Amino acid sequence: MSRPRISRRLALAVPAALSAFALTALPAFATSSPAQIATSRANGVAYLKSLQAADGSYAGSGLSNEWAFSTFAAAGTAVVDVYPGGDTTKNARTVYRNLLSTAGWPSGAPVVTDYERGTLNAYAAGIDPARVSASRNLVANVYAHWQTAEAGYFGPSANFNGTVFAALALRGAKTQGGANRIPQALTDSMVTRIRANQHVDGGWTYSKAEGDPTALNAPGDVDMTGSAMAALCVSGVPNTDADVVRAKNFLKGKLIAGTGAFNSLYGVNTSSNGWGVAGLNACGINPQTGDFLTSSGKTPVDFLIANQYNPAGGFKYQPADTGPSAYSSIDALRGVVGGGFTTAPPVPVTPGAPQWVAQPAFTAGTATTLALTVDDGAGNLKVCSVAFTPTATTTTLGDVLDAAGSGATPSGCVTSVTPSSGTGTLTGINGKANSGSNTWKAGVDGSAFAAAARNRVINVGDTIALRWGA
Repeated sequence: MSRPRISRRLALAVPAALSAFALTALPAFATSSPAQIATSRANGVAYLKSLQAADGSYAGSGLSNEWAFSTFAAAGTAVVDVYPGGDTTKNARTVYRNLLSTAGWPSGAPVVTDYERGTLNAYAAGIDPARVSASRNLVANVYAHWQTAEAGYFGPSANFNGTVFAALALRGAKTQGGANRIPQALTDSMVTRIRANQHVDGGWTYSKAEGDPTALNAPGDVDMTGSAMAALCVSGVPNTDADVVRAKNFLKGKLIAGTGAFNSLYGVNTSSNGWGVAGLNACGINPQTGDFLTSSGKTPVDFLIANQYNPAGGFKYQPADTGPSAYSSIDALRGVVGGGFTTAPPVPVTPGAPQWVAQPAFTAGTATTLALTVDDGAGNLKVCSVAFTPTATTTTLGDVLDAAGSGATPSGCVTSVTPSSGTGTLTGINGKANSGSNTWKAGVDGSAFAAAARNRVINVGDTIALRWGA
């Protein structure tokens, strides 16, 4: 997700025996058939299962294989159903949840993309990303990287991919009930930044281009164009929107007629193709018809399947390679099976395994965080993670706002609250008072806004939105 990605892809170790299988020759149809895709899916899933360590893990240092979880979900395989040697106690979901819950994850110097990666893959694994454990709230972790001075960006704006993946994570990882958990004002702010960074050629790169004519006129890349257009579409932008159409046309212009590959800045490769196809998938654009069926009868999906080892299931990174790449196999299979950058978890087949796991309540005395937005109705959106230590299994909105005064990251999210104590209706926040029908209202996890009161019950992992207006 963050650059440099290409050099790290090639450093992944894969079972040497798998490279001994020959590539499958494609029959002469114009597009990959449903039967070919089904075979690619089955063999690809088997290969990704082979990447699981003996302890059940996929995640680790460097470029982690946990991205397999988003691919498993898109392919219809529940992550909880993936376990080594028949030992269901080592299933990939449980092992990953335990890792995310540790204080040392992700590292001593985490960046926003660590938490976005965790959010996308936890969601695909059936772990509510806001309720990983009593102490871990990945949504709040992402909120903590909001750029107050450059509203709409997450993480340093120079690393634009942090904002793209914020939109993918915060909008793509819905609630267990399928609702958008963040308010529209936050979505709109990210969409504005993504649009502002689109290059003249219709593409994007991982670095910031907004306000820089040289950068905006530089070539876009296939990878980030796929992810940025997906970010727009998961944020509710239709595929008929002018900027999405420009992105589609950018990808169309990168097609190589003879193979269906995209001509990436990094050379022809399956990872870039997979990201491009994932962007098309996320926007509901068929990557095998119309603009993406070349004059030679090839499509981007054809290229991916042509570089898959069958029956072993792994994918080459580049056509000249002599063995599969774990990371490229994850990217490529996700595109082949129709996935975007995350997918809701399938229903497991393991007896007794639930579709979702989540922390059920606060643990008194265990420090935690909550995600909070404060929208004053005048375009001054504040976004933060609020750190506090609950004293019971639930808390109140008043207690969260009190904690935000000194425990918010970034700071300044809440500077004043009226009333400052008690249980009554909130009549003012950050110096802005209720006025007639324009009052402070609260919503949780995408619920309808209602009058905000200090005694409103807040549960573990709730994503809280405050808004002033009618």
